[in-house]
Amino acid sequence: MKKNIIVYPGSFDPFTFGHEDLVNRALNIFDEVVVAVLENPKKDTLLSVEERIEIIKNYFKGNDSVKIVAFEGLLVDFLKTNGLNIIMRGMRMLSDFEFEFQMSLTNRRLFKDFEAIYLVPAMKFSFISSSIVREIASFNGDLDEFVNKHTKEILYEKFNQK
Repeated sequence: MKKNIIVYPGSFDPFTFGHEDLVNRALNIFDEVVVAVLENPKKDTLLSVEERIEIIKNYFKGNDSVKIVAFEGLLVDFLKTNGLNIIMRGMRMLSDFEFEFQMSLTNRRLFKDFEAIYLVPAMKFSFISSSIVREIASFNGDLDEFVNKHTKEILYEKFNQK
């Protein structure tokens, strides 16, 4: 029997409770979620792709329904190479819609079988973004409501705090 698999692509710099919430929501619909961590040398990230993967693995220890992989290049090429065609993206605010809509239409032009599903996070996670988390960490702020303990320790270490 064919597995029902969805890909959750992103930079995840860092992975947050909001991201975790979306993966768990997707697991209520799909058999497997592939968290595809973008390795983009043109993008300046705080965490290396290896660090981001290690952080995400920490959130889903023992959950064989979540796979974490790195990819570079076009998302549609990653999907085609792996025999996949459905992605999941989070929709937090109306401003997310414009960008995601444009990306989906572009991806569908590049890959006719491309499909995107949008999930809305729980209200308590709707304002969390990786950039906000990095900003809070850079000023030694409290990260307990945004990321797990493991991620918090890595972020504070990156900013030489606590």
